[in-house]
Amino acid sequence: MRKKSARELTDHIADLRREQFSLRMQKAQGQSTQTHQFAKVRREIARAATILGEKQTHGVA
Repeated sequence: MRKKSARELTDHIADLRREQFSLRMQKAQGQSTQTHQFAKVRREIARAATILGEKQTHGVA
């Protein structure tokens, strides 16, 4: 993931946030059976955001 550009990381975070929203909607409708996915997606967003922040701080694109 560290080899991705800042733009790719931003796109990846947006995709993960859409997935997170979808999981929340499934849970609200009582369709969610994969409760482990919530934590997995949340951690993946945090990882990508951390790497993106490091790239922006250090000026690496």
